[in-house]
Amino acid sequence: MPLQPDGYTFELSENIKRTPVRYKNRYGIEIAADLYTPKELDELTEHPAVVIGPPHGGVKEQGPGVYAQAMAQRGFVALGFDPSYNGESGGEPRRVTSPEIFAEDFSAGVDFLGTLPYVDREKIGAIGICGSGGFALNAAQVDTRIKAVATTAMYDISGVAREGWQNGMTNEERRKVLDDLATQRWNDVDAGEPELPPTFPDSMPAEGPDPITREFFEYYVENRGRHPRSTGAFTITSGMAHINHGRLAHLKDISPRPILLITGEYAHSRYFSEDVYKDANEPKELCVVPGARHIDLYDRTDMIPFDKLETFFKDNLK
Repeated sequence: MPLQPDGYTFELSENIKRTPVRYKNRYGIEIAADLYTPKELDELTEHPAVVIGPPHGGVKEQGPGVYAQAMAQRGFVALGFDPSYNGESGGEPRRVTSPEIFAEDFSAGVDFLGTLPYVDREKIGAIGICGSGGFALNAAQVDTRIKAVATTAMYDISGVAREGWQNGMTNEERRKVLDDLATQRWNDVDAGEPELPPTFPDSMPAEGPDPITREFFEYYVENRGRHPRSTGAFTITSGMAHINHGRLAHLKDISPRPILLITGEYAHSRYFSEDVYKDANEPKELCVVPGARHIDLYDRTDMIPFDKLETFFKDNLK
């Protein structure tokens, strides 16, 4: 769907109220977010709530808004946010990616939701899409206020940085990456600003690139999900933080709080969800959506299992 006149990649339902909000995380960075509620919400009653993070490189006007609207239609108070340093959120320099701070952004969302008189502080969950799936799990590992966590099309960005695609990086390859990053630090010092890799192209190339990148281009470059604040580039030296952070290390600490992992039958990222399912303690559930690719779980409302998400959170936020 082409970008809407209001700057979003989807149409706002006539039954939903969307309110722009601002609040700070514990680093003092201002987070830009949208609060979605049913228009007929009874503000004299406390309701369950969910905080929703975007794909790595995405913004609140894309997938988080799609999910937040659908959850609000099911009676939840839903918050979709831009991560620190990205979108309309604060933080300098721009386009930094940080596993610790991006996880903190989920906790900051919990902070904000807990200040609303119509949100039950004991009934707050988290949804992470793509890269935010890993960050949501990171947050839930240490923030027990997150009572249930769901991921869709999950990527473990830090795991890829340290272990490589499908955990195939050798020690020699990792050392080469670290040496390259050290050189890049000097380049940034000499230039006086951090370097960004190439951003998304202006249009879909006639041929190439590799099939996974082309799938991302289908969403971020074509009209389906294109947004001017979602450029696909992060500061190169951000890779140091992800390598140092490594793979999800404390998944077992989430138990006895439940985890729902949603992935696609044909998602190139499917192995991330399967690895987490294998490593996490009960209660946990793996849901494989028939026929779905990775990006289909960003915005395909006919494929995203919102009924399962509704049941999962209503059953566990109590």
